[in-house]
Amino acid sequence: MYEVQSGSSSEDPGHTGGKTAVVRLHGEIDLLAVQALGPRLDALTSGPRPDLVLDLRPVSFLDCSGLGLLCRVRNRVLARGGRLRLVVDGTRVLRVLRHARLAGAFDIHPGVPEDVFPASGPDSAAAAG
Repeated sequence: MYEVQSGSSSEDPGHTGGKTAVVRLHGEIDLLAVQALGPRLDALTSGPRPDLVLDLRPVSFLDCSGLGLLCRVRNRVLARGGRLRLVVDGTRVLRVLRHARLAGAFDIHPGVPEDVFPASGPDSAAAAG
């Protein structure tokens, strides 16, 4: 359902000590998935200045509970002075965000930002989760 990778961010080392959490979500993000993902994302956004990248490229379905989760994560990150970036390369998730008029509320990227894995790329980072 998800995997968590840790990168380093040279752009703003004040965010979580220079560490960026990359969470790659897979499959359907619906009510059942949100119940499992919610506590993990809450933990990742509980500290000061969290820096989080949610990779939504492998997501095949996103319903209103998934949108609610994204908004909750965004609000928690912003309240703690952090940064949230969404990775969306296709039209499926982006279309849902646009129809809900939420696309402008998120920092959206077509791939994992270069500052997260500057040397080796996200595929060579150790996965946990």
